[in-house]
Amino acid sequence: MQLSSIRWVQLDEVLRQGIGQKHRMIPLKPGMEADVMRVELNDQLYVLKIWNKESRPDIEKQYQLLQELILSGIQVSRPYGWGIDPYQNQVLLTSYDGAPVVQLDQSILRRMSQTLKEIHQHPVNIKESQMEHSKQNYIPRYNFADYFFPQVAKHQDIHHIVYDLMKRVKIRQDHFIHGDYNLGNIVELNGKYTIIDWTNGQCGDPRYDAAWSVFLITIYNGEEFGSFYQAELRALAGDTQDEEEGFEALAWLRWVLLSREGHVPRNSEVMRRVLNIAVRNPYLHADLL
Repeated sequence: MQLSSIRWVQLDEVLRQGIGQKHRMIPLKPGMEADVMRVELNDQLYVLKIWNKESRPDIEKQYQLLQELILSGIQVSRPYGWGIDPYQNQVLLTSYDGAPVVQLDQSILRRMSQTLKEIHQHPVNIKESQMEHSKQNYIPRYNFADYFFPQVAKHQDIHHIVYDLMKRVKIRQDHFIHGDYNLGNIVELNGKYTIIDWTNGQCGDPRYDAAWSVFLITIYNGEEFGSFYQAELRALAGDTQDEEEGFEALAWLRWVLLSREGHVPRNSEVMRRVLNIAVRNPYLHADLL
């Protein structure tokens, strides 16, 4: 596929003028929802994301969201354009901002904590200064259970626990959340860290967003890092980080559902850490694994 074969709905004017020039497309590690290509054009690097799998998010809103997040000072990739490829898949062209972080330390976790707080502080209401054609809200709002637990009705052993927990913690949708904040969605280039993959960005509950992030750090990077990260988030949240065990249980149950569908990486060490969480969390039991 060539950039010139895409029907661009919005595209940076400088790029539009050079879109037909020779360029290279190099596949990167695909995600669960889309294929990803690194684009080399005129000695500049870009990322082209192609939603050619089951997921069909609103990429126009994601494009607008990235524009707004840049204005707010949150370090995200710069959006250059979005459109439709010859196979009717939505595509998004952004800046290339490096490779995912693989070496974790406490300074990175501290930085992650602060950035997540900044994300949660981003206003969820439309700004009066927005252009006329963008007055629809660029931050979507979904039903929590339908979005994060879409297949839960097929799993009766988990179904009732999820809904009981939702009542207990009183899920709310009053903040902007990333929805999948983890090391795989943080890239680094020359010491600069950038948050990517905003497909799950929405109005949601920051307590769940934090719990999911802590859970992933804990099971994939170790309990010590997870505990440190959780403590950093707790210190930044003050008295708002309540019902931690309930949200940890929701994160655990979501991962188990994804695991049953074969959508998450797992090995013996990961499973040991997942089991440890079930043993100490009062809302969970190991038989659900």
